[in-house]
Amino acid sequence: MYLSELRIPASRLTGVGLKAVRDFASLGVLTVADLLMHLPRDYEDRSRKTPFAAVRGGGAVNTTALITGHDYFGFGAKRTLKILLRDETGEAELVCFGRNFLAENFPQGMRVDIAGNFTLRGGRLQSTSFEMESAGARPELFTSVLSIYPLAGKLSQKLLRKTLRQACEKFAFHLEDEIPPELLAAGGNLSLPQALKAVHFPQNLEEAEKGRASLALREFFFLQMPVARRAIERKAAVRTARTYPRGLQEKLIKSLPFRLTPGQEAAIEEMRRDSEAAYPMARLLQGDVGCGKTLAAFLAAVLFTAGGRQTALMAPTELLARQHADNAARYLEPLGVRLAFFSGSLSAKERKPVLAALGAGEIDIIIGTHALFSDDVEFRDLGLVIIDEQHRFGVAQRARLFAKGLSPDLLVMSATPIPQTLALSAFGDLDVSTITTMPPGRKPVETHLAQEGKEKKVYDWVRRELEAGRQAYFVYPLIEESEALALKDAASMYTRLAEEIFPRFSVGLIHSKLAEDEKRSIMEKFSRGEIAVLAATSVVEVGVDVANATCMVIEHAERFGLAALHQLRGRVGRGAFQSYAFLVFSPELTDVGKKRLRVMKETTDGFRIAEEDLLLRGPGDLTGIRQAGLLDFRAARLPGDTALLLRARDEVRAILEKDPGLLLPQHAALRGNPGAGAGAAEAAPAPGTSAGRAGAGEAR
Repeated sequence: MYLSELRIPASRLTGVGLKAVRDFASLGVLTVADLLMHLPRDYEDRSRKTPFAAVRGGGAVNTTALITGHDYFGFGAKRTLKILLRDETGEAELVCFGRNFLAENFPQGMRVDIAGNFTLRGGRLQSTSFEMESAGARPELFTSVLSIYPLAGKLSQKLLRKTLRQACEKFAFHLEDEIPPELLAAGGNLSLPQALKAVHFPQNLEEAEKGRASLALREFFFLQMPVARRAIERKAAVRTARTYPRGLQEKLIKSLPFRLTPGQEAAIEEMRRDSEAAYPMARLLQGDVGCGKTLAAFLAAVLFTAGGRQTALMAPTELLARQHADNAARYLEPLGVRLAFFSGSLSAKERKPVLAALGAGEIDIIIGTHALFSDDVEFRDLGLVIIDEQHRFGVAQRARLFAKGLSPDLLVMSATPIPQTLALSAFGDLDVSTITTMPPGRKPVETHLAQEGKEKKVYDWVRRELEAGRQAYFVYPLIEESEALALKDAASMYTRLAEEIFPRFSVGLIHSKLAEDEKRSIMEKFSRGEIAVLAATSVVEVGVDVANATCMVIEHAERFGLAALHQLRGRVGRGAFQSYAFLVFSPELTDVGKKRLRVMKETTDGFRIAEEDLLLRGPGDLTGIRQAGLLDFRAARLPGDTALLLRARDEVRAILEKDPGLLLPQHAALRGNPGAGAGAAEAAPAPGTSAGRAGAGEAR
């Protein structure tokens, strides 16, 4: 049996009652396979003794001691037991809050094995968190490496270890491996049964790490298999190499009031070569906020226009799609390029002529939203598909658009800089163009941190900018007030900003619940300067470009991911004026939260920020939206396991090059759609893992 087939409910294991089932479910553990992949968060090495004298100032103890007496402090219901201990090196005491019954279980004169964390209080070593047994009764607890698991509800480490031992003995040790033996042999990795035993019940910490690395290799294998297969299948779609006329592209470049950056020029040349190759282009175009990716994509599109072929550019929101359409009109219509906009908000009367012109080939470039997936959208000759913010689209949606052409070229864009390790993982089937140079004249945005309750200085600073004729964004994590969360919300703060803080200036409000026409109207007024202050949610994170806006204030900044903070900060600094970002944070900020905000203050380099986000938060949320299989690893750790990732990638490629049609029964779920485009959401989770949960964007 394979791990992916092990769907026996965890409730079948002895000792897992109804309450435990509920607590396990909150951890995502529903089946025995889930339980086996519920990996330790840490280990406690009790393979060596650590007496009291070894931790005079406090620390982890593992010793055998004599109970020398019992003592109590407090009165009535608060009367609390102290157990006094002495080993061969010194004395200590156990403070037993709520456990006075231990006096009967562990009487004076008993020798006990004791392990726990001790601190020095009043000159004496004390512990409130400990494990204790009669000496020699359970030697495995005090002579081995113990796994420490994430818990929920009333689950205990003891129950976790007990049920996992059952699961391993009954099932894990008899499982067949799902990855090729040559992949294991190449790096001396453990088989699946060996890896599960090593990670849950290791003899030493080195064995635990070897077990984890072996499981991580499997996760990378299952991630890379569909990615590599898509790459092979795309390149198998051989077509006649062609040459597109470059006159229109060169004309557009000459019409620009500025020079392209070296990064843009390099990306444009890479895309041109791809478009003329003997198999379809599949390229990721990424770069930092404001680096000019969209213009580079337009320059790729006009090659196809000059060759008589059509381009579809798809964006995740109507707001962003309309901005792309406005920019395209500014750059391309003077050159005679025929453009159209298409979204679900178009009426049937407006929709009909657009569809007719598209099918007749009278539209060169159509820019729109999810509506481009619709069955009635037909092209005469779709040559290029451009997908912006690709991670916000599902696999089936991308495939439907891709299927509207005959193996069209594919360009996906990401406004969130992607670390190299993630690019290898999620976009391994794509060639990557990275624009690292910024347009000349751009001034780095100054970033300031402000603690909640001290916003007056921020408001005063913004007021000076407004008086100088500039504009400002105020971004909040909620649309409306919430009883469950004590956070500022956009709707309430819109009123306060307008009536109390900036009464002399026009204030607008925008969020996702507004109708598309209303959102468009508000953004147009803000772009024209008719609105000076815009209260918003993260709906303004992507694509909003107002050169006169110089202030970005993000309240409850700790509630946003680093990638989102960087995107929001990128909404200012688009013009010639010095711009500022103010991150207002909670006084109860965690250490990780402090590190994240310090990164934002120290750098405006999106790639460094993305790497730090990877280290601090893990890969699952980097794009700002969590999807099924989005690098939701149990064992793998990036970027630390990059070498393992590369090994898995190379081995998968070698396997598929020998047998491109390889699809073992247990790998059936791994077949990706060759036309669906890249994206981590397309990679099936490794067997035994739970899918990630969607849930990004504004809180309602």
